[in-house]
Formats: sequence, C-alpha cells, structure tokens
Amino acid sequence: MGCQTEIVSAIIDKQADYILAVKANQSQLLEDIEDEFKFGKTIETTTGEDLDHERIETRKCSIISNFQFIPIENNWNKLSTIIKTESIREFKNSEKNTETATRYCISSLKAKPVDFQKAIRSHWAIENKLHWTLDVAFSEDASRKRTANASQNFSILNKIALNLLKNEKSSKIGVKSRRMKAGWDNHYLIKVLNLMKVYCVCPGC
Repeated sequence: MGCQTEIVSAIIDKQADYILAVKANQSQLLEDIEDEFKFGKTIETTTGEDLDHERIETRKCSIISNFQFIPIENNWNKLSTIIKTESIREFKNSEKNTETATRYCISSLKAKPVDFQKAIRSHWAIENKLHWTLDVAFSEDASRKRTANASQNFSILNKIALNLLKNEKSSKIGVKSRRMKAGWDNHYLIKVLNLMKVYCVCPGC
C-alpha cells in the first residue's frame, strides 16, 4: 500500500519528498521502470560491499532521471528519479551459497546513487529490525487476519504494544517475555499500560 498515487500527493502537499518501493501491484509502473533500465542510456551507478564473518554482500544502486518510457504526464506527483537496487549475498558457511535480490523505487528527489543507496539501506535496516521483532514477539507473520482493515488495525496495535514493552525498563528480559509477563501478571500489565500517559501524544490523552 506504500506506493500509491494518493500517498505520494499527500507527501508532496506537506512539502516533503518521498522514496517509495514499487511492487507488482503497480504493474504498469513496474513495467515502465524495467524498460527504462533495460533500454535507457543515461544511467548513474554506484557499487558498495559489506564484509562480515558469515557473508559478503555486494550492492549496486542505479538511477535514471531522464525518462523515455514513463509519460511526462504521469500520476506520480513530482516523480523525478527511478532507482534500481541489486544485491548479491555470498554466504561462507551455508548450503545456500548465493542470494540475489532486485528492487525498484521511485522518488521526488534528485540526488546521487550513493545518497539513494544510503537512504534505502537505512530504511530497510529499521524495517527489518521492526518486522523481526514483531514476528518473534507477536507472531505477526502467522496471523490469518484478512477481513477488511483487520490486518492493518492489528498491525498498528502491535506496534503500540511493542513500543510500550520496549520502554518498560524494570524487567531485564526480552520483549517476548515481557509480553508473556503482561499476560500473566495484571500488576505488570497496568505498569506497562501506564506508560501510555508518558508516551501517548494523542489529543485529549
């Protein structure tokens, strides 16, 4: 849902800029972007590497600002740059030797490939850490909620609960254990819920 024309317009109306991932649900836009990178002549690129004890990751970020296949009068407000990120992960001690991934993004910004690469990597570092915690502590990936807005609503509630549990510092245990303790101990649950008075910024709270 992140890459929608209404969201893009709302961001621009607030005088902000966007970098949004493009997925298969935006099939025409995705096809146009793939054509741009397949046939485009003005492509800027940067490459970087990460080394650790278990893997080597090579990342390539390419951008195009001069479009040939995306109409000038498109639905994406202030669209200035399209981005392609490619990663190759080589694992030293694993049966799965190589893992590759290609992602596309759109942006209202005009910047260098290295700047887009830093911004996208920073976002995914936060997103992956958050997603991992929600899955471990709340089993979010196993959720079967699909009706209407149930999935989105429960995701918001899970994030609120996660923030409260993270900010409850009296118990030196993990978030999953804190959640379990809150379910077993009403006194601890009240202590966690009282943090809403400290961290809630909703009008009237």
